[in-house]
Amino acid sequence: MTIHPLADVQSNKIGEGTRVWQFAIILEGAIIGKDCNINCHTFIENDVIIGNHCTIKSGVYVWDGIQMEDDVFVGPNVTFINNNTPRSQQYPEKHIGVSIRKGVSIGAASTIKGDIEIGDFAMIGAGSLLTKSVPAFQLWYGHPASHKGYVTRDGILLDLNLKDNKGNQFQLINQEPKAK
Repeated sequence: MTIHPLADVQSNKIGEGTRVWQFAIILEGAIIGKDCNINCHTFIENDVIIGNHCTIKSGVYVWDGIQMEDDVFVGPNVTFINNNTPRSQQYPEKHIGVSIRKGVSIGAASTIKGDIEIGDFAMIGAGSLLTKSVPAFQLWYGHPASHKGYVTRDGILLDLNLKDNKGNQFQLINQEPKAK
């Protein structure tokens, strides 16, 4: 594990090989897996679980109740919401969270509403406003985000007809796009 001397890391639950860059703040209760990359100017609150091999880019604040499985990518300046009805100086007993499943990618400057789930290997396009749960292997983007296509485990983008940009046809097998 590598922690930049200008980072404020209070948690001792950080996996080996994880890198924490300058001006990152990680509170005591946070759990972060191995081989993660926590970029500069990030904040990770107490009731947070981040899996292995995750990347959290600069300008991301991961609030209480957010859970990420392995291999998640969170682009720069993504905003998570953990309280859908906030009031000043009034704190909920438990914050609502966002469940981010294995292999998810969230594009830069997206806003992710609380109390939703993003399914395995789904992709959220940059600048999106995500207000609904997203099934596995789906591509969503827009403001508000909506279903625009599919994405394979390897990151190949498919349109709503399950075709890639070369015209190759895929099929859904247990929600996962597979080449025909």
